[in-house]
Amino acid sequence: MAVQRAASPRRPLAPCWPRLLLPLLLLLLPAPSEGLGHSAELAFAVEPSDDVAVPGQPIVLDCRVEGTPPVRITWRKNGVELPESPHSTLLANGSLTIRHFRLERGGSPSDEGDYECVAQNRFGLVVSRKARIQAATMSDFHVHPQATVGEEGGVARFQCQIHGLPKPLITWEKNRVPIDTDNERYTLLPKGVLQITGLRAEDSGIFHCVASNIASIRISHGARLTVSGSGSGAYKEPAILVGPENLTLTVHQTAVLECVATGNPRPIVSWSRLDGRPIGVEGIQVLGTGNLIISDVTVQHSGVYVCAANRPGTRVRRTAQGRLVVQAPAEFVQHPQSISRPAGTTAMFTCQAQGEPPPHVTWLKNGQVLGPGGHVRLKNNNSTLTISGIGPEDEAIYQCVAENSAGSSQASARLTVLWAEGLPGPPRNVRAVSVSSTEVRVSWSEPLANTKEIIGYVLHIRKAADPPELEYQEAVSKSTFQHLVSDLEPSTAYSFYIKAYTPRGASSASVPTLASTLGEAPAPPPLSVRVLGSSSLQLLWEPWPRLAQHDGGFKLFYRPASKTSFTGPILLPGTVSSYNLSQLDPTTVYEVKLLAYNQHGDGNATVRFVSLRGASERTALSPPCDCRKEEAANQTSTTGIVIGIHIGVTCIIFCVLFLLFGQRGRVLWCKDVENQLSPPQGPRSQRDPGILALNGARRGEWGRLGREEKRVDMKELEQLFPPAGTAGQPDPRPTQDPAAPAPCEETQLSVLPLQGCGLMEGKTTEATAPCAGLAAAPPPPDGGPGLLSEGQASRPAAARVTQPAHSEQ
Repeated sequence: MAVQRAASPRRPLAPCWPRLLLPLLLLLLPAPSEGLGHSAELAFAVEPSDDVAVPGQPIVLDCRVEGTPPVRITWRKNGVELPESPHSTLLANGSLTIRHFRLERGGSPSDEGDYECVAQNRFGLVVSRKARIQAATMSDFHVHPQATVGEEGGVARFQCQIHGLPKPLITWEKNRVPIDTDNERYTLLPKGVLQITGLRAEDSGIFHCVASNIASIRISHGARLTVSGSGSGAYKEPAILVGPENLTLTVHQTAVLECVATGNPRPIVSWSRLDGRPIGVEGIQVLGTGNLIISDVTVQHSGVYVCAANRPGTRVRRTAQGRLVVQAPAEFVQHPQSISRPAGTTAMFTCQAQGEPPPHVTWLKNGQVLGPGGHVRLKNNNSTLTISGIGPEDEAIYQCVAENSAGSSQASARLTVLWAEGLPGPPRNVRAVSVSSTEVRVSWSEPLANTKEIIGYVLHIRKAADPPELEYQEAVSKSTFQHLVSDLEPSTAYSFYIKAYTPRGASSASVPTLASTLGEAPAPPPLSVRVLGSSSLQLLWEPWPRLAQHDGGFKLFYRPASKTSFTGPILLPGTVSSYNLSQLDPTTVYEVKLLAYNQHGDGNATVRFVSLRGASERTALSPPCDCRKEEAANQTSTTGIVIGIHIGVTCIIFCVLFLLFGQRGRVLWCKDVENQLSPPQGPRSQRDPGILALNGARRGEWGRLGREEKRVDMKELEQLFPPAGTAGQPDPRPTQDPAAPAPCEETQLSVLPLQGCGLMEGKTTEATAPCAGLAAAPPPPDGGPGLLSEGQASRPAAARVTQPAHSEQ
């Protein structure tokens, strides 16, 4: 409830600054007074509450108000002011007394209804929360207890149901005698259920349900309980006779979740929540053999509760579940604060309420419902009230009323409008004239009175369709009576009003005026082109739905670039973002043109040129060979490498020569073609240094490196594989001259280095050398054998050579 604060009468604003720059006009006003607490100089100390009255008996509705006197208190019933009469009297403290509460009979009105206490003083008017007054009643039983037969040691259950206000108290009688509530085998539940466990022969009898409240007492029909002999003792599966019901309660009430289980042996009853959260222990008790009682329920108790009947010593069980919904009446987390604001500025009240279900918030101004409209705006589910351009008529007490199905609450705050003496009147003769599609010229006349202290004007601008909080302002010199507003949107209506500012404050607002900017043709749309095939294109652009609002859309033209006339226009709505062109000539370059239009004409076009020739050539090409299978097989070769067409030809020649000379006593077989034509696959430190040097050698060094390489290779071969019949003997041949040609030239394979050559005698070796699909390697500048570049050498192997088997020497 609001804290009381003395009223603050209107007071003039003292001048604080002699001179200020025009851009700071909005800062000229004194800082508004904040936080008067949530006092409204009029507040309720006690509000009426819901009650149940006994017909013919008196009832008092409490109301006590605190505020600046004099305070006038009245009452409303169902929204209509209640006149004073001998039947209902207003007490000195503001409470209302109804001497003889009555129901509607013989044309006389009923006293049942919603009552509100209304308080008013010179600052405004407040209305209390609604208090619902109902007559005490008691209906007849609509569920009577039923006769029951049970075995000794078993379970019996009786139930009765009856409605009444207030809620009836249920008790039970056996043979017209109240049952002994101290007997642990007898369990009485508040909802009208009687449970008897461990039945005995003396439990037989006639049971009655007795319901009573302030209105009446009712007794149900009798129900006989018959207890038969002891049971057979045979095993019985656990079963739940009665499970928990769905309940909807209000906070602080008591929840009773019933669970009656049978079985032999007697099952164990346990409770849990379906969401896995613990039930807790505070306010929790188990009544009888398995009924769960939750006292003083809160919103946190809401959930689904599961009753389980377990057979002792096993995992056999039966379950039943019921949902508990706990509602909470609305209560305030943040009260509105009383504020003071200078005239012409904006006032804002904030009110945050919580409850279950979430409450609905409404606002009252001096007791009357306040809806959005004009300079009043409601935001954030009505939790924020904004009043722009406040004036004397907005000074009032504002109330935030939060209400849900569990109850209602209200809080109030006062708005004080500060008004300085001697302020100028509102600017006159405000006119707005469109100049272009983005500019409007606003003109006005000087106010009639108190113009000497005017230091400038502020022009307030917003789109006519926007709420007031989206407006913006532009400051204007005091000697200027017109202003050109620019950067506006074409074909848009705008609202303008003006205030005059002095060191004392702002004048009231002028009469708003409306003007619409002129229209213009749309801008060129962004356009992209996608080739779909040899004779089709797809055109893509952004849709402009706004074009449809101005009778507009898109126009599409296209033509072969060699022709003078376009095909089109093809008219498309503003919501379309693509179009396909088909049956085009694949050998022709096309010009495509797209423009947007509206009621003001056509905009500039976006032009694109596109050729389909590349797509047609790609389509005409033969499909590439499927080399993936060969590559997958060649991955087992550690010496193969992808090389060019020249190397493929060399491989073919090598295969032919290998077959021709395979039967001779000595054949040189080169297993590493890559050493001549590409860098080695293994670590460079373990390969022929001649190859490494050759990759980086200058042209002048090419021949020398080749000759040295041949000499080294020949010596290694002769040492490893001496001629037949001379094993273990020194070679009688003279030392090879470095300048002389290598011996391998006798086999007409001098173009290949001899490193990796093997010596075979009297044996033909099969070699596989796939040579198809290889890329050509360019020859060196001096005509030497071709080598792969670094990029070429890194390609995966596409050739494999089977290693020959060396004959034993």
